[in-house]
Amino acid sequence: MKRELVERELTEEGPRRGSGVAKRKRSVTVNLAESPLGWLHSRGHLNDRQFDAGERLRLDYERAQLAPSVTMRWDPVRVDGGSGGADLTPGERQIAAKERFDGAMREAGRGLSDVLWRVVCACESLPSAEKALSWPARSGKLVLGIALDRVAGFYRL
Repeated sequence: MKRELVERELTEEGPRRGSGVAKRKRSVTVNLAESPLGWLHSRGHLNDRQFDAGERLRLDYERAQLAPSVTMRWDPVRVDGGSGGADLTPGERQIAAKERFDGAMREAGRGLSDVLWRVVCACESLPSAEKALSWPARSGKLVLGIALDRVAGFYRL
């Protein structure tokens, strides 16, 4: 995994003394390249099976090229039919990845696929996904774990 470390200053409210609030500043190192899924796994909130399922889902999402594109694609089109069908063309691999992605999202279920897509594919943090879905704070971790267990079953992990 690529590391992109930056220093950020945090302001904390210290213990109250009298009528004022003492504010302390401290510096923390943040890895901007770390995904929310990797963050949850490294802190023990997801087990290895759930993390692997999320990474497989994100890989299929990226291979299917479902994210919005900025420009037109200028890939060459194969006309001759290739090597007798032994290997898949890039377009066929993309279609197969989209079918796997759609199947995994169907397996996760209707109410669980929302948070799954936001955290795994769109790389939103869990608190912002909970806020966007109007869920109570700290409820998304449980729902995400259930969704990842279902996706792991789909991928046979």
